[in-house]
Amino acid sequence: MSVAINQAELEQRVAILKRLKGLLERQRERFRNYLALLENQEVVIGSGSGEQILAHVELEEQIVTDIFSIQRVIAPLEGMYRAAMPRGLSDDEIPALKTSLEDMKIKVQAQSAKNRELLSARMAGIRTEMSVLKDSPFAKSARSIYGSVAEPSFVNMRG
Repeated sequence: MSVAINQAELEQRVAILKRLKGLLERQRERFRNYLALLENQEVVIGSGSGEQILAHVELEEQIVTDIFSIQRVIAPLEGMYRAAMPRGLSDDEIPALKTSLEDMKIKVQAQSAKNRELLSARMAGIRTEMSVLKDSPFAKSARSIYGSVAEPSFVNMRG
């Protein structure tokens, strides 16, 4: 059973297909960048300063926002793609791109979970250090660089 379509409908299908492919490829690239950032972040969590960790977290937030914004465009476009393509007729690249994208998502989720665990352990270590320092006998006997300054009890206003 062959379905004849006019040139305008064919061009529309091709345009939808190209746009969807392009967005899926961009999304896959964003996930690759995110995975590379997370792998780098793992090293920073283990040895970096708080400022470096904060910079990575801020960059991570930007990438995640970008990923979600692309996904908001992909979802309706996929619906248009399914509606425009007759049953049994599709492009082989779309399923391959979607599979690749899902693989990247799984890798990102695994690395993100690993980083969360490392960050939690690092934070627990910092809290322990802070409580040890706070309870230290040196902390209680430490004096200000200004010495002990008594609070004024009388102020001469006449000069």
